[in-house]
Amino acid sequence: MNEVRTVDLAHLNEEAFFRRLYVEHRKMYALAYSYMRNEADALEVVQEASCRAWMKRNKLKDEQAFTPWLIRITINCCMDELRRKKRVYPAEKLAEEAAQEMQSNERIDLERAMHRMKPKYRHAVILKYYQDMTAAQIAEVLEKPEGTIKTWLREGLKQLRNYL
Repeated sequence: MNEVRTVDLAHLNEEAFFRRLYVEHRKMYALAYSYMRNEADALEVVQEASCRAWMKRNKLKDEQAFTPWLIRITINCCMDELRRKKRVYPAEKLAEEAAQEMQSNERIDLERAMHRMKPKYRHAVILKYYQDMTAAQIAEVLEKPEGTIKTWLREGLKQLRNYL
């Protein structure tokens, strides 16, 4: 009765795949925004993640794992984009950030502290506090034991306190 239904999403028609993707769109955007911190970049990441999901849909065998799989793809796209942005930093962005810093020092301090954290801790903290996911849900997304996720959350918060 409780058998897991296995579906090769590559064989689903395009409409069914994009229907599933549409259901998760808001979650993808919220997650991308929490990493990218601006609307344009977040939308670009969601578009890239959607494209990657479509191209890699044949690698997903378990229909129940669609959401965590899609979240992992979105996180990976965010990390790729953040790495790319580190390499290319236009001069006008510096002036824009200086003006923004005067407006909201506390938010900037928090963002800087988040970026100084080890990525595994940052992922766990973002999913927990920006996406309101449980430790069990985070464990599924990051493919780690729940105990590990709880440790990462504790250590991540400890690092944040030290940085702030």
